[in-house]
Amino acid sequence: MSDVEPKAPADGLIGRILNLLLHPIETWDVIDAEDATIEGLYRGWVLPLAAIPAVGRAIGLFSFRGVELFGIRLGPPGFVSILGDAVASYALTLISVYLLALLIDQFAPQFGGERSRTQAFKVAAYSGTAFWIAGVFMLLPNVGGLFALLGALYSLYLLYLGLPKLMRSDPIFNLNYFGLTVLMAVIMAVVIGSVTSRVIGYGGPIHID
Repeated sequence: MSDVEPKAPADGLIGRILNLLLHPIETWDVIDAEDATIEGLYRGWVLPLAAIPAVGRAIGLFSFRGVELFGIRLGPPGFVSILGDAVASYALTLISVYLLALLIDQFAPQFGGERSRTQAFKVAAYSGTAFWIAGVFMLLPNVGGLFALLGALYSLYLLYLGLPKLMRSDPIFNLNYFGLTVLMAVIMAVVIGSVTSRVIGYGGPIHID
């Protein structure tokens, strides 16, 4: 059984995070051989980690005091807007992980790989780890975006390592498979950003000096 199944202890979760971030190649080997389930991975991995950026961003926005542009001061977003943003981004992230896994699984044979819904979900779930962990820095609005970018780049590295290993793709097509997967992930990220930007807005008052 995977050590991130629903009843896994916290130290198992933290240990897996550290191993994946610090020793990704060896950890992907372990993940590849694990007898996991999509439900177990959702409960033990995706649900808790995907909540980090949503919660971090919400707390960061609660501490936001507004911004002044050209003599017009925009107040901080309202409570309902912030809560809606957090819920929407979290829900869309959970959906996008599954959709990305479906696409990874669907396209595997075209790149000499083997179809496996569970293996594809492992790739989608574990490769997002660095980005989700970096979400804790969203508590600091001024620098949160930079750390989120760094986390996203490292998540791409995790995807680059894990995708061909778990999906058994032909080495000749690894870069093509990786590129297509990245494109699909970027499209989903843009959709999530577009939806949440419409939800959040500026819920506070506008003052003209």
